[in-house]
Amino acid sequence: MILSNYYWYFESALTPRFCDEVISYANSKKEVLALTGGYDKKKLTKEVIKNIQRRRKSDLVWLDDLWIYKELHPYIREANEKAGWNFDWERSESCQFTKYKLNQYYDWHCDSWDKPYNKPDTPEHGKIRKLSMTCQLTDGSEYNGGELEFDFRNYDPHMRDESKHRIQCKEILPKGSIIVFPSFVWHRVKPVTSGTRYSLVVWHLGRPFR
Repeated sequence: MILSNYYWYFESALTPRFCDEVISYANSKKEVLALTGGYDKKKLTKEVIKNIQRRRKSDLVWLDDLWIYKELHPYIREANEKAGWNFDWERSESCQFTKYKLNQYYDWHCDSWDKPYNKPDTPEHGKIRKLSMTCQLTDGSEYNGGELEFDFRNYDPHMRDESKHRIQCKEILPKGSIIVFPSFVWHRVKPVTSGTRYSLVVWHLGRPFR
């Protein structure tokens, strides 16, 4: 799929108060292990966890609160239209509040899969992730490392080392900024070298592309 825009951004769109409220609220919840695709149904043995953390290491909390969705949905709609994607989407998954602390990261990945969700009797059944949204809850000055990078080729960046195709998304650095991109775009979060990077990620689902 050839796109005119591979991501769309809103600089400092969310207020500092909203960002701080999400951080405080999420920090009061129980953290869970950050998983990657294919591991969600496996027994989490020490070896499985070690394999997961080779690709991803972070702490996260799942949030399903209406006040958060109400704040974010206007931006996903606007980005979908203004970027020219006009993807049909129907619902949002749970919000993923993510903490990247010292030496934590998420290596190259894309958020969508070849096949739709197989979850009978759930709203997700038969749908795929179409649009991904990342919200910056901390300012870029509060941590070092943790850069969000994109690779716009349509295959796993691990396969070839062509750094010229990689773009560092500096637009996300100001607190409250939002980045929206098609869920099939490859991206990563590099290791944090100091401080803590807080973000909120939401995926928006729809019927498979035709």
